[in-house]
Amino acid sequence: MEHKIINTNKAPLPIGAYNQGIVTNGFVFTAGQVAIDPATGNLIDGSFKERVRQVMKNLNNILGEAGTEFSKVAKFTVFLTDMSNYSEVNDVFSEFIKDSDAPARSLVAVSALPAGTDIEIECIATI
Repeated sequence: MEHKIINTNKAPLPIGAYNQGIVTNGFVFTAGQVAIDPATGNLIDGSFKERVRQVMKNLNNILGEAGTEFSKVAKFTVFLTDMSNYSEVNDVFSEFIKDSDAPARSLVAVSALPAGTDIEIECIATI
């Protein structure tokens, strides 16, 4: 089975032994993305919703580099350090994805995330 590695400078570059995404068997698997601005390499300032938007932009750019888009996402996994932000996640998701076409999603509370952020999202999409 052949894998195609996906990395783009339009999303935060990997800081460890991983890639932004992998294409295999017609699927794209992304690494978890946090609210890092790829231009600066730093977490963005701003509200929680702005951080979610940055994460979604990073994911969109990775999917685009792989030749797909949000409409082809089969599953999102969202990691939050504070479940009280659940409704804000839903608000931002609705900006990027039509509720009627929304894929499967898991939302998990965790005690901590990389770079001290409060949200990380990964996804699986088809090509």
